[in-house]
Formats: sequence, structure tokens, C-alpha cells
Amino acid sequence: GFYYKTFMWPKSAWMRYEHHIRHAAGLGRTPSLPDPDQYDKRHAHCDVLVVGAGPTGLIAALGAARSGARVMMVDEQSQLGGSLLSAPAVIGGQAGLDWAGEVEAELRALPEVTILSRSTVTGYYDHNFLSVNERRTDHLGPAQSDTPGSRERLWRIRAKQVVLATGAIERPLVFDGNDTPGVMLASAVSTYIHRYAVAPGRSGVVFTNNDSGYQAAIDMSNAGMEVRAVVDVRMTAGADVAKTVADMGIPVYLGYVVPSVQSGLQGLKRIEMAKLSADGRAILSHKGLVDCQVLAVSGGWSPVVHLHSQSGGRPCYRESQACFVPGTSVQDERSAGACAGSFSLAACLQEGADAGVSAAAQSGWPGGYVDIPVAVERDEAPLQPLWEVPAGALAGDRVKKFLDFQNDTTASDIRLAAREGYRSIEHVKRYTALGFGTDQGKLGNINGLAILAETLGKSPGEVGTTTFRPNYTPVTFGTVAGRALGEQLFDPVRKTAIHAWHVRRGAMFENVGQWKRPWFYPREGEEMHAAVNRECLATRSSVGVLDASTLGKIDIRGPDASRFLNLLYTNNWDNLQPGRCRYGFMLGEDGMVMDDGVTTCIASDHYLMTTTTGGAAAVMSWMERWLQTEWPELKVYLTSVTDHWSVMSVAGPNARAVIKTAGCDRNLDAEAFPFMSMQSGEVAGIPARISRISFSGESAFEISVDANQGLALWEAIMTAGRDYDITPYGTEAMHVLRAEKGYVIVGQDTDGSVTPVDLGMDWIVSKKKDFIGKRSLSRSDTDRPNRKQLVGLKTQDPARVLPEGAQLVNTPQAERPVPMVGHVSSSYYSAHLGHSIALALVKGGLSRMGGTIYAHLMDGSVVPATICSPIFFDPENERTKS
Repeated sequence: GFYYKTFMWPKSAWMRYEHHIRHAAGLGRTPSLPDPDQYDKRHAHCDVLVVGAGPTGLIAALGAARSGARVMMVDEQSQLGGSLLSAPAVIGGQAGLDWAGEVEAELRALPEVTILSRSTVTGYYDHNFLSVNERRTDHLGPAQSDTPGSRERLWRIRAKQVVLATGAIERPLVFDGNDTPGVMLASAVSTYIHRYAVAPGRSGVVFTNNDSGYQAAIDMSNAGMEVRAVVDVRMTAGADVAKTVADMGIPVYLGYVVPSVQSGLQGLKRIEMAKLSADGRAILSHKGLVDCQVLAVSGGWSPVVHLHSQSGGRPCYRESQACFVPGTSVQDERSAGACAGSFSLAACLQEGADAGVSAAAQSGWPGGYVDIPVAVERDEAPLQPLWEVPAGALAGDRVKKFLDFQNDTTASDIRLAAREGYRSIEHVKRYTALGFGTDQGKLGNINGLAILAETLGKSPGEVGTTTFRPNYTPVTFGTVAGRALGEQLFDPVRKTAIHAWHVRRGAMFENVGQWKRPWFYPREGEEMHAAVNRECLATRSSVGVLDASTLGKIDIRGPDASRFLNLLYTNNWDNLQPGRCRYGFMLGEDGMVMDDGVTTCIASDHYLMTTTTGGAAAVMSWMERWLQTEWPELKVYLTSVTDHWSVMSVAGPNARAVIKTAGCDRNLDAEAFPFMSMQSGEVAGIPARISRISFSGESAFEISVDANQGLALWEAIMTAGRDYDITPYGTEAMHVLRAEKGYVIVGQDTDGSVTPVDLGMDWIVSKKKDFIGKRSLSRSDTDRPNRKQLVGLKTQDPARVLPEGAQLVNTPQAERPVPMVGHVSSSYYSAHLGHSIALALVKGGLSRMGGTIYAHLMDGSVVPATICSPIFFDPENERTKS
């Protein structure tokens, strides 16, 4: 809410603020050059997937693998071992890392085990499907460009059973200045020392509310650092670590806190120590200042429940440990070890072994076993939650206690959100940007929701957590895309059986849904508009042919088929006889046009429906939904058969002659084969369904054959049409031809707010029967006289083509804000008519015939146009029915 509050006024100043805010956000620039790296994808199936290769994950994988099950183990680190890489441990009488090395060696020797290191499970989806991002060469730095193979690999894994051993993340403490350089997590200090042999400073202080901080003090002292104090919120520490620290001569201050720090030019300079009240809400006394370069903080541990939550589970709050732990599993998954709230090494080993053996058995591989080694344990005292440290003596006027170190969300932001009425943690997250960074709140969210809970007088469990969504960590776009680059799409690219012919003829293509459709066929040196004009003129004067195979086709069978069509379409289907076709509108429940098409009656219980190319899948799902949820009693069976048929539309005055020349065993004369009828026969010796359907306004025949015969028939038609100068035409010419005739395209001349009445097609809406959306057509809003209605437009300059989407106004020089009365939905130049034409949706347009309206263009110019009928060509339908 900071940006909205601070920069709300004056509005005119936002443009000056924006540049500085964007610059301060710390966001990088999008690369402008092609990515030089390669990315791969791989699919895998396994019996048991173990996520995490710490002590829990290692022993789980070992127990499962010894059963003979196919096991995969994924870990985000470059080495296996998890917490053993950063904290000394003794397992089975040997160093923890040595034990981990022995387990790893045995696992790698087993043929059914796959180990993925430097790999992160980024998402857990339905049916135990998990995605894994494997970083293969990132660790090589600049040398990776010279390394053969892919930079990253996306694994898609389907597992019978999943063991989550994702561990826990140490959380920071919230105090003034906790973002100062030199303030580090205690576990990070130990990692620097044990894994990288780096002391993070010469002197340090530990601030903790649990025993983990003491291990950091021990590690710092053993690394040669001067540990000047252990500041412990609690009044009692674990006996073992307390004795070890005392033997090292490190002073321990029980019941004390670090309320604030001071920084110098090179980071942390000193810290303040103060006595904390018993309820943790106030500072009782100021102890003094301690100079140090490093402050190691430990606020407890947060189990990594993200993948459990993504799988459908709901975490629950465990009061005794002040953390959220996995709830009931929804999928075939189990959590073990620290991610399940078990923080002792012995418990982790026990739970991991049980989980691995059980998972293998559940996947059909009983007989897994593992001898659980003895882990040396320390006596530990329980954690004391401290969600926010009260301000101390060094606190100034601007106390900053950070929760989210990326988005600068502070404790005061959370309390402010609560004061302003936000109660849901999801709303607070969005208002304060808590957890919006790349870590997705893994560090600070628990502190933020606990502070919200205290402010609202609730427990953290009542407040709950935010929703954990994939990806667990950021994934590069390259990994997601893999090798599907350039013109390749994630959607499958669908091509008709005649596609290769179109390519050979030099067709330009456009994407319509998933389909590649010929857009136009340019000749050498011919630009698009010239090609489209030629195709349109050829179709109007002689004959053209269109590949219409992409139209959606749904086979509808069953004794209740006609009843079902009556419920779907606005018009009546009871009287449609076999061998006849009918055009229909399908409405949404809101009464708005959703799709259209021609349906043919094959038999009394068998129909073939056509839909728009892009709407086929949606219409199929829509129909299935109604059959399954609202009318399950109807005996109707739907099958998508779009790919089964190749369809070509032969249109023009010579269409009938061309088909006769190709060879047809049906009488194609108008009297024997009327408009909107279908007959089965043969064309060029190929079994076909022939329909008198026209989307061009010409006398046309749609010929449907088995897809395997599509190319053969197309070539036969082209051969037969040579003497008639037959011309293949693409979708652009089809659009011009249909616009001349006033036919609409759903999705172009409709926008989800248009009814059949708005299109001037009230004749297609039955007043007797019921259908989906009928009730909505009776609303007062759909009966307004000033609704946008379909009209035609002619510009005064016949060569001026209005841009589609142009806004329409009543007067050319109206005062701002200018009221818009409509928009241009389709616009073309008609070579046949010799002038431009346009279809538009205009408020009250049907009552404004002959009037003038003005189109406002992007360059500021205004173009007058005359409102006319949307049917520019053959209004009597003589050509269509000839």
C-alpha cells in the first residue's frame, strides 16, 4: 500500500515518480539478444521419488532402493548430505559426512536408482506429477558456454509414491536494523565455516531463541573468531551446548535480546543488549553495547511444507515448536524429518527409514530394509517464540524491523494493514508485498503472519498461511521452453491433409486456434492486397476453392440428439429431415452469442455439427458439461471428428461445372440438390458427403472426404478446374467474401456482449421452445433500443478502408470526453464492388440507416461513413441458391 498512499496525489506527478520507482525496484533488464544456451526436457516414471538428500532423504532412498524399487532422489545442492554439509554430526560412530558418502556410494551402485543433484522440485501437481529443474552447467560460470550439452533440464516425473525430506529453513529474528550487512542467519555462519572454510568476520555475537544458535557460537570460536556474547531470549538453554560454550569462555546472557544494532561504513559495528520482560513485550533495562562484525541470529526453524501444500495438503500450526507442519496427505506422499517438524538427528533417521521402506512397499516393492545407525544427540531445551523484539535505547524516530528483505516489508507495515481493516493473510500479503520476492516468503512470512496474529488477538494457526504455489524457486524461461523455440508453440500445431500442397503453392499462413490455415496465395511479386483481390474476383466471376478442413466437427448420435440440439441452439431442430442442413446460433447462459455453425442431419438419431475453427474444443467441452451435469438422462453421444474429415469448399458460378468435370455420381442441379442440403456420393471416384453450404455468398458445394483422401480429391478438383481458371483462396479472401454478404464471424463481429437480435437475426430465435440463454434474452438490458447493433458502413472515399477496431462517434469535433457509440468489427476493400466495406456495431444502428457516423483514427483524423445494410452483395440470395 506504500506506493498507492504516497504517490496518489497529485495524479499528474505520477509520470515523474514512476521512473525513479522503477529504477529503485532493483529489477534487471530483459535480454534483447537470443539465448545462446540450450535447454532440455525429459520425462521419467519411478516407484519412489525422494525429495531432499539430507540424512532423512538419504536413509529413505536407501531403504526404498534395497527393495528393488525404481527410486529417484532429487536435491538442490551440488553435494548430497543436506544439513550434514554445514553442521558437524556423528552417525553410526563416524562423521556424518562419511556416513552420507557411504550411503551415496551404495545408491549410485544400484541400477534402479537415479540421483539428481543441483536439481530443485519446483512443482507438485495432481496424480503425483512433479516438475524438477536440473541446473547442469550454471556452476561452471563463464566456461559453461564452451561445455557441450544443455544448460538446464526440465524433468517431468510421475511417481507412484513420494517421500518429502525437504528439511527446514532457519528464520531470522525481527529487530531494528536486522537488514544491516553483517547480520546473518546462524546456519549461514556455520555453512561458511564448515563448507567453505571461511570465517565471516573477526568477532561475533549470537542472538538466538533456541539451541541452534549455540552451535554457531561453537563453530565461530573453533574457526578462530572471537565470540563476545551469546544473547539468548530464554532463561534456560540446553545443558550440553551451554556447558560447551561455557567451557570455551563465551559469555551467555539469558533472558536478554538485541533490540537494535549500529552500522559503520563497512557494515555492522556494534549491537545493543537489553533485558527482556517475561512476556517479551518490553525492555526492562539496557545492558550496554558490544562491538562486533557479525551477528548470527536464529529465530527457530520453519519446516519446508511448500511441496506438501502444492500436493493438496494443508499445513497445521504446532504450538510447541512455533511452526507449521504438514497436515493430512492428499496424494501418495509422506513427509519425514525436519520438514515434518522432527528436528533431532535421531528422529530424522528413524522417520526417513520408515518413510522409504513404507513408500516402496506401497508401490509394490515390499522387502526394503535399513539398519538405523545411532546418532549422537545433545540435550536440548525448547524454543521460546519471539516474533518481534521491542525497540531499545538506540532506536531513533525511524525504527525499521524488516520481515521481507527483498520487498522491504516491515513489522509496522503488517500492523498498519491490520489497522486499516485487513484480516486475511492473503490480503495482507498483497497490500504489504510480504513474500512477493523471489524467495516467496520462505524467510519472513512466518514472522509476518505471527505479528498479524498478535495484532488481531489470534493464534498463528487461526491466521493460517498464504497459498504455496509452483514454482518453489524461480525457473528460467529457457527451461520452460526447452527446444520449442522460434515459431514453435506449446500448443500442438495442427495442419490439414492438404497443407503440403499449400506450402508448395507458396501460401502465406495464419494461426487460427491451433491450426495453420492458408491466408492468401501470392504470385511472384504480388503483395497481399493484390493477391486477395485476385482471389475474390476469381471466385465471384468463375470458381474458387477453399480448404475448410479446420472447421470443428462434432458427431452427435443417440435417440435424444434432436432434443439436445433444441436445447443448445436458438432455433428449432425438430423438423430437420435427414439430408438437410441448418444454420444455428449457440448462446451462453447470459444470452450472448457463443458460437455458430451448420449442423447436418445424417439420420433421425445422427447429426454432424460444425463449429468455428478456434471454438471447437470449447464447444465440445460445453456440450459435454451440459450432458454430464444438467441433462444426464439424455441418451446422446458426442465424438470430435474434426481430424477425420478433409473438407473443401468449391464456390462460384462455375463450381457445379468443375465438380461435374471431376466426376460426380449425384445430380448437382439446383432443383435436385437445393441449398442447405446434403447427399452422399462419389467425387472423382472418392466416397464423399456433398453439402450445398455457402459462406461466400456464391453457389457453393462443400465436399467432405476421409482425411486420407483429402489431398487426392483436392488435386482432382484443381485438375478439373483448369479450364475454368480455378483459384485457391485463403482465409483473408474468405473474410472479404463473407463480409460482402453480411455474414458474421463469431469472435470478430461479436465480443461476448452481442445477442442474435443485435445482429439483426431475431428470425433465428425461437419464441416457442426453451434453449440455453433464452431467459437472459428477456432481461431489460438485452431489450434496450440503444444496444450496439450490426450495421454496414460505406466511406465517402471508396478507396478508404477503415481500420478494424476504430471507434465511432456521432460528431467529428465533440468535446472531451467523447462518447463512443460503436466500433468497426470488420473492414475490407471489395474488388468486386469497387469500394471499401465495413461491418460495425453501433448503438441503435438499425434505426439509423442512411445516417452519417464518424470513425476516429489513431492519427487523430476523422473519417465520415454512411450507415447502411450489412448485406452489400446479393441481398435476394439469388447467387447462393442458384
